[in-house]
Amino acid sequence: MDFLVTTLLNALTLISILMLVGLGLAISFGLMNVTNLAHGEFVTVGAFAVYFVQSMGGSFWLGLAAAPIAGAVVGCILEFAIIRHLYSRPVSTVLATWGVSLILQQGLELTFGLGAKPVTPPIEGTFDLFFTVYPAYRLILIGIAMLTLLGVILLIGRTSFGLDIRTVIQNREMAEGVGINTRRTYAIAFTFGAAIAGLAGGLVAPLAIVLPQMGVNYLANAFFVVIVGGVGSIGGLVAGSVFVGGLTSVLNYQISPSLAQAIVLLAAIVAVRLRPNGLFNGASR
Repeated sequence: MDFLVTTLLNALTLISILMLVGLGLAISFGLMNVTNLAHGEFVTVGAFAVYFVQSMGGSFWLGLAAAPIAGAVVGCILEFAIIRHLYSRPVSTVLATWGVSLILQQGLELTFGLGAKPVTPPIEGTFDLFFTVYPAYRLILIGIAMLTLLGVILLIGRTSFGLDIRTVIQNREMAEGVGINTRRTYAIAFTFGAAIAGLAGGLVAPLAIVLPQMGVNYLANAFFVVIVGGVGSIGGLVAGSVFVGGLTSVLNYQISPSLAQAIVLLAAIVAVRLRPNGLFNGASR
């Protein structure tokens, strides 16, 4: 029972991280149809924001508050300078964001230097769950991820801004015809997605190796999550996160992480082949 509960909680931790990273990508790729290869760098920027705040003597929580702000600033600049000019040119967007990702990686490396950066979690202890003990910080991470997901669902489904987003997605010309500023809506949505990715980076920083290239792995897994679950669907995002995160966690106990990643990729390809529209096609957007 101890092993089963620990495995389940480890899977839930990874699912929570992938869900947060995938949330940002679901907005830009799933809802706005923008293939942003620099999305993983938003995660990296969030992690480095926490490291920077801690290195200056600040608390983890102050760094975590700075993480989504840092991601939002980088995302806003990227959208304003590059993305908004390429919405109708998807191939150019791929090339441009790939170049931006390399620039951000090199910029972080020049600023903070080589080598992994240490980030200390706010809580070092464990929590007694009757069947097992589990690191308290991981439970906090899971809770914050679930609250963030709930907040995004409420934002998209219950607010005027969410209505604007859904209207622009369904018919941009009609949205402009009823007075919605589509350019501003896209900019805010892209920036919001970058902020969520930054938050994910801040949360995962104490558990990961904080390097300028750390976002690459999260980018690949986030694309798996969004495509397997169903593009543009919040329900699909959750389903994809459970599929990728759960399978990865289980396989990591049995085989090497590299082989586990390869098997997850193969399973994702099979899932997309069998369900081209995603595991959760038809979920509310």
